[in-house]
Amino acid sequence: MDTDFENLFDDGMLKLIDFSKHTSQFSPPISPNNPGDNLKLRPLNVNDYHKGYIGLLAKLTSTGDVTFDQFKKRFSQMKQCPNTYYIAVVEDLETNTIVATTTLVIEQKFIHECGIRGRIEDVVVCDTKRGKQLGKLMIGTMTALAEYLKVYKVSLECKDSLVPFYGQFGYKKEANNSNYLQLRL
Repeated sequence: MDTDFENLFDDGMLKLIDFSKHTSQFSPPISPNNPGDNLKLRPLNVNDYHKGYIGLLAKLTSTGDVTFDQFKKRFSQMKQCPNTYYIAVVEDLETNTIVATTTLVIEQKFIHECGIRGRIEDVVVCDTKRGKQLGKLMIGTMTALAEYLKVYKVSLECKDSLVPFYGQFGYKKEANNSNYLQLRL
């Protein structure tokens, strides 16, 4: 198979998740299988570089000047770590552009009986698609995927102003862990 058409993970997984337990309400109703008119939710594909994926991430944080060769190399490195990186995107089929994305990273642990932990990162929706519930869809999808993968805990970091948004999915601030510390190198 030509690697230019590979997805980061098996797209069949998105069809297997149980979205019915979703705690957030959608009006009008949307789902991973029906994200909206002319939209498709699917795994990241190596060709999404040409569909504006890096530009979309740049709306969230600094990406730098990533070439297609760099993108392909990182994509390949991620793909070689099976069951670790789950990056989903929403593609606008009319414009052939990526309009939303998020990442679920899985960590293998020794604690919790050699359990697995999930971390949701890089949630971003393009300006023209805001208000269409795509952020909710991405978080709900990755939360349901984490449950399908049987993680014991899913975490994410967000600005204080977004705590109520994530709260609709059951995410809560831990009282004893309300600060996030980091060292940027």
